[in-house]
Amino acid sequence: MEKNELKNIISISKGEEKAELVLKNCSIINVFTNEIINGDIAIYNGKIAGIGDYKGKKEIDLEGKFVSPGFIDGHVHIESSMVSPSQFARAIVPRGTTTIIADPHEIANVKGIDGIKYILDDSENIPLDVYIMLPSCVPATPFENSGANLRAEDLKELIDHERVLGLGELMNYPGVINGDDEVLDKIIMAEGKKIDGHGPLLEKGELNAYIASGVSTEHECSTVEEMKNRLRLGMYILIREGSAAKNLKELIKVVNKDNINRCLFCTDDKHPEDILKDGHINYNIKLAIKEGTDPIDAIKMATLNGAECYGLKDRGAIVPGYIADLVVIDNLEEFNILKVFKNGKLVGENYNFLSEINPIDTLKVKNSVNIGEITLKDLDIKLKSRIVNVIKLHSHSLFTEKVEREIDLVDGKFEFGKENILKVAVVERHNKTGNIGLGLVENFGLEKGAIASTIAHDSHNIIVIGDSDEDILKAIKEIERMGGGITIVSDRKVVKSLPLAIAGLMSDDSLEYVNNEFKEMLNIAYEKLNVNSEIDPFMTLSFIALPVIPEIKITDLGLFDVKEFKFIDI
Repeated sequence: MEKNELKNIISISKGEEKAELVLKNCSIINVFTNEIINGDIAIYNGKIAGIGDYKGKKEIDLEGKFVSPGFIDGHVHIESSMVSPSQFARAIVPRGTTTIIADPHEIANVKGIDGIKYILDDSENIPLDVYIMLPSCVPATPFENSGANLRAEDLKELIDHERVLGLGELMNYPGVINGDDEVLDKIIMAEGKKIDGHGPLLEKGELNAYIASGVSTEHECSTVEEMKNRLRLGMYILIREGSAAKNLKELIKVVNKDNINRCLFCTDDKHPEDILKDGHINYNIKLAIKEGTDPIDAIKMATLNGAECYGLKDRGAIVPGYIADLVVIDNLEEFNILKVFKNGKLVGENYNFLSEINPIDTLKVKNSVNIGEITLKDLDIKLKSRIVNVIKLHSHSLFTEKVEREIDLVDGKFEFGKENILKVAVVERHNKTGNIGLGLVENFGLEKGAIASTIAHDSHNIIVIGDSDEDILKAIKEIERMGGGITIVSDRKVVKSLPLAIAGLMSDDSLEYVNNEFKEMLNIAYEKLNVNSEIDPFMTLSFIALPVIPEIKITDLGLFDVKEFKFIDI
């Protein structure tokens, strides 16, 4: 801060000069003292100059409405929204979120350092502060081919960036506790910065070792006991309420006056429909209040605690000297967001986004589908026996079961015909290796068609499921044509596609547009292709490719038994 600017803010704070903006007659939520302060908020040059009785060059009378600090999401994958960071901001800022801690793990698995730089560049001049935790697990596993391999020396290029706070979730917790050199190199590279955890199964000595290595946060707690164990060892707990994982109702029971300063909120992965329908961090707050949490405590977990956890010393509270990220709320029961100020400027009102966003060049993160020529013959599953291993899906679950089934064979090849058994293929799409992993799936329920996507955790190759090779091949070709995204094919014709040109994961279009297109595709999947109504076709498909969730998965390298931790024959 320059001397003249410092003199100005001192004069305004003392009431000697008018502030640029004064919010009059506020019920100010004080997260330091857990009380409501009645007064004005004076704002100068994007910061809070004072709380009390002030005059402004511009004044807005809030007529006693509540004012909260801007909300902070402690851990989020922007890619799950299927839109760019700037479009993501358009959706969440009017809902009160003014700061996020993003882990660009998904796009990094496709585009490596260029993917991380894209997230930083696209969020450079938007009314949302986007901080980054560098992805620690690219590739996520050695059992599939991703688009990048980020070692410590690669990440070092960005570790000193002003918006990089540290190292993202260390999903490779076995690598940490067993002293894997590559993992330890990343921890050492991030020394002095924050390191996020992802170790839900750890306990006792292994948990101690994980924390001793430098890991200080955990967002994967799902039980009361897990949360208590980690709080006792000094970890910050990020209470997650996303689309797939919803832990708030269970974990909020643990929060009390003695440990609340170590608890904050995150969404992790939240899909377009849920953001538009329920909200973002404002939904975590509303749900916590509904579960009996004191409203100011809930707001504290969404503001001050996130700021303190990640060392953001200029936000999280409404006090002099902090940035003027402010959320105006009607009351502490319905918790409707009326206005949102970012750096003292009105950027959201009645859930509408009021700022301008300029698009950036996305060439480096487009054209991410790189495959060779694929024919029907490449999709043949050649077998010696009618008895095969099948991936059985379960309703409302990402867990799968390995089952044996008898199938039809014609000329030594799998023949479609047995009820409810479909073919699934994972096509490597980053480096044109020609790898195609083939398997069989039960209980997806699809008829007369195929569904394909480049959202396939965590390496995001092309994954496709169908009941005919012709439709499967057509879907792969459509994915290639549009450079990534999601498509539905039936009777050799493309029924509906959603292009996701940014790394095959995200769109430049608005969240509202993507959500409408996606909802239409869901309806087509259920009504035209008769997909099992008790599974989410696109989410389920994307996780069939993740070889770390039991019990059996498929990657571009083949069928993988997660329990045995090895590839198996069909």
